[in-house]
Amino acid sequence: MTSSPPTDRVAEMGDQPERDGSGDLRPPQEPEHRGLLAAPRVFLPSAGIILALVVVALVVPGPFGDFITKVNNTVVQDIGWYYIALVSSFVFFSLWLMAAPVGQVVLGRTDDEEPEFGLMSWFAMLFAAGMGIGLVYWGVAEPLNYLASPVPGTDSSTIGATARTAMDITFLHWGLHAWAIYVVVGLAIAYAVHRKGRPISIRYALEPLFGKRILGVWGDVVDVIAIVGTLFGVATSLGLGVSQVGSGLAFLGVLDEATTPILVVLIAVITAFALASVLSGVDKGIKLLSNINLVVAALLLAAVLVLGPTVFLLSDFVTQIGSYLQNFFQMAFNVRPFTGDAGASFLSSWTTYYWGWWISWAPFVGVFIARISRGRTVREFVAGVLLVPTLVTFLWFSVLGGSALYREVYGQGGLISADGTVNSNTALFEMLDKLPAGTVLSVVAIVLIVVFFVTSSDSGSFVVDMLSEGGNTNPPRWSRAFWATMEGLVAAVLLLAGGLGALQTMSILVAVPFSIVMILMMIALAKALLGEHKAIERRKRRWLAREVANEIHEDDSINLSATTTEKR
Repeated sequence: MTSSPPTDRVAEMGDQPERDGSGDLRPPQEPEHRGLLAAPRVFLPSAGIILALVVVALVVPGPFGDFITKVNNTVVQDIGWYYIALVSSFVFFSLWLMAAPVGQVVLGRTDDEEPEFGLMSWFAMLFAAGMGIGLVYWGVAEPLNYLASPVPGTDSSTIGATARTAMDITFLHWGLHAWAIYVVVGLAIAYAVHRKGRPISIRYALEPLFGKRILGVWGDVVDVIAIVGTLFGVATSLGLGVSQVGSGLAFLGVLDEATTPILVVLIAVITAFALASVLSGVDKGIKLLSNINLVVAALLLAAVLVLGPTVFLLSDFVTQIGSYLQNFFQMAFNVRPFTGDAGASFLSSWTTYYWGWWISWAPFVGVFIARISRGRTVREFVAGVLLVPTLVTFLWFSVLGGSALYREVYGQGGLISADGTVNSNTALFEMLDKLPAGTVLSVVAIVLIVVFFVTSSDSGSFVVDMLSEGGNTNPPRWSRAFWATMEGLVAAVLLLAGGLGALQTMSILVAVPFSIVMILMMIALAKALLGEHKAIERRKRRWLAREVANEIHEDDSINLSATTTEKR
């Protein structure tokens, strides 16, 4: 009789988690609450660092703004090449994971574990994770900025060539590179949580390299870096969102002018909604808002596609994918060394800023993606996370940004001012105003931004809270409220200290230490997956050898029985 193949799994790095009656894991990661804080060595340093920065920004806003600007210039000019090379390496690492034999490893305790969510539901949640305030804010503004001020070192001989380059660079910033960052962090966490049964904490992604040492002070440092980076990344998005909401209200005549004090009030009001959402929990407020978010975004996208130059937009979407792929290597590694100060300024304002922004968001998005990916293979995870959201994001920019470019190239213009600049805060509303039912679409856009604001804040604070509580998947309500409030406070204070520039600068700076953590994550993940693949192959060879031996033994027994019968 032939036996079934063995479970292809290597020995675990620790105790096996128990299972409840339904077969679900009862993970050992739920920390025991012996006091107010489950992980004081993570919570207190994280809160202390953030509060200290807030106090300094409030007390000496001028010197603080000058200091972070100076540090940012140093980062961009001296290690901009590092960011460019690093994030491109994440893309190729992700592609290797998808193509290599390690892609067959299942993100579950057993190799026959079924995915927790169906394929369409999983894709929908990946789409929701990729949609953020930044996508709404820059959907129209970014391509227009590149059309108004051509990217240094690119072909700007004709307006058509400039428009094509504008979409190429936009796709670079929002395409495979952004999602490869999330693949590295998300997959490392998913492997530790679902395959090894570890708590939801960044430190356990480094366990293949450091073993039990990650339970000590260096593990605390990793989690603190992740929390601080995530909070400033989310605060940057909140600053973008509230600036656009204020500008939209002014554009519609609701406000005379979106002054900084008004923006701070808007942050306070919308943060209050986020606070109510995060206190209600994942299954109520966060889930409801995410669903609303998805529907409103789809409606706005469909409306612009139908009411705008539909054939042009669809044609440009297909053409632009080819242009992006054709120019991928040249764009991915271009640090623009021969473009002087103009190139350095472009990197600071755009490419390096984006890479820092994505890295600062990586713990938040990575934890979310990891949470929904139990039961997927490594290959499915990478293909889904890298390709599906990228295509959806490309469609978003092709429709919204393409509509704006079409008007400037073939239409009446009016989206770029006479002095050749673009108002990024109002670009979306100006484009929508040129379409039928423009006022209604602008109102829908403001609603979408507000919902994005609340969703980003409540989801971000929930993830930060889990990390600060030692991986507790149901952190206490008071700490949820604390982190939601902190996100709004940081966004408000940095707006007061230096505007959106200060927010963008901080997101780049706090990403530097976490980028080192990501390098270690990449090495640790490769080591773990290669080791597991070797163990799988050894188990298969042993099983095959046993099967062959059993077959030979059965054949010998049959032959011996037949010989004995003949002799009789």
